[in-house]
Amino acid sequence: MPLRANSRLNSSETDFQAMSEINVTPLVDVMLVLLVIFMVTAPFILQSVKVKLPQTSPVATLKPAPAVVVSVQPDGSAYLGRDGIELAALESRLKAELAQAPELSVQLRADAGVAYGRITEVMAAVSRAGVVKLSFVTATTPKHQVDK
Repeated sequence: MPLRANSRLNSSETDFQAMSEINVTPLVDVMLVLLVIFMVTAPFILQSVKVKLPQTSPVATLKPAPAVVVSVQPDGSAYLGRDGIELAALESRLKAELAQAPELSVQLRADAGVAYGRITEVMAAVSRAGVVKLSFVTATTPKHQVDK
């Protein structure tokens, strides 16, 4: 099929024209990917700072602070060590213990079935006695029970 003089294929004008605009979509995509990579890796970089620590001579070992165990049974009864005790007496006994050992700490062992109100009463008695170091004793859960 011969080409005619006025045919579109033969003319100097075509459908393809030079683009004078920049397509920013690929640029934005690349920048977002780089931003995500930076956000994910930045915490790891900050935590892995290498520091050469100064050398010192060994220090004396710390003596553990004396601890008193206060237990609360499921029926709400309180024990100081192995002796049953009322809350008013608990407060006075802890004051006496604190006078002998100012660094006294109290470990509270409460049964899981004890009412929260009773635990707060025991904690208030310990606080009124002037003890500032109170810790709770808990049991660890076996791994197979955590996953369930």
